[in-house]
Amino acid sequence: MTHTELPGGTFTLGAGLVVTRTGYGAMQLAGPQVMGPPRDPDEAIRVLRAAVELGITHIDTADAYGPHVTNELIHEALRPYPDAVRIVTKVGALRDADGGWPSARAPQQLRDAVHSNLKTLGLDVLDVVNLRVGGPLGPEPGSIAEAFSTLVELQQQGLIRRLGVSNATSGQVAEARAIAPIVCVQNFYNVANRDDDALIDSLAADGIAYVPFFPLGGFSPLQSDALSAVAARRDTAPLSVALAWLLHRSPNILLIPGTSSVAHLRENVAGAGLVLSEADLAELDAIGAP
Repeated sequence: MTHTELPGGTFTLGAGLVVTRTGYGAMQLAGPQVMGPPRDPDEAIRVLRAAVELGITHIDTADAYGPHVTNELIHEALRPYPDAVRIVTKVGALRDADGGWPSARAPQQLRDAVHSNLKTLGLDVLDVVNLRVGGPLGPEPGSIAEAFSTLVELQQQGLIRRLGVSNATSGQVAEARAIAPIVCVQNFYNVANRDDDALIDSLAADGIAYVPFFPLGGFSPLQSDALSAVAARRDTAPLSVALAWLLHRSPNILLIPGTSSVAHLRENVAGAGLVLSEADLAELDAIGAP
């Protein structure tokens, strides 16, 4: 299977950074509660290699996962990296001994995080770096100008190709865009959680990607009578319907479902390719409608 055959085709994250809309999120490789060691290091390596063999060119990670675990696995499994593969990472939060996600957006913390990502991934330049803002419960108000400007400086030094924001409010997205171009926004969104509908549409108009994290509900899988009904009619799993709905929702949506299993990876890719009818879409749209 090549990237042109993957569900959704491709999307361009700024000039020259073409990725498959069906991507892979590496967070689950880090281990239970996103803390290392991984459940099965050998299977983790197989998952990453299988993703690339399937044609996936968009891999999402963060040096805080593990910490360092997912980046080190990606390095081991895929380096030297195929020319088409693009690795998107995040900075702005750390892991503490209790499994928390304390903020790490001071300028020096961000510089350290970028250099740590470069080291653990074995790269000279990072394709895309997202500034993670907000907290564990979601976006929080406040200026991101100092933190985002720090990443712009690192971009100007040649360490980062493109920038994005994650877990951000619409106002913070606008603030970042007023400082420098962004190529993606990575926020919590799925068929049942639709707070970012207006933001997705505005980003689509400007050619900026929207990357839902927890596209299948995260640690609490999506459950909905409508989702189950469509899945039953299509003789497939409800979570496959949820992924397919996202690709139908808007052409700027990119998928990064995560898994630590090769079999589940293949199921996710196949599920994303499900063709939904207008009746299916109308029924699914009603799940998260205000």
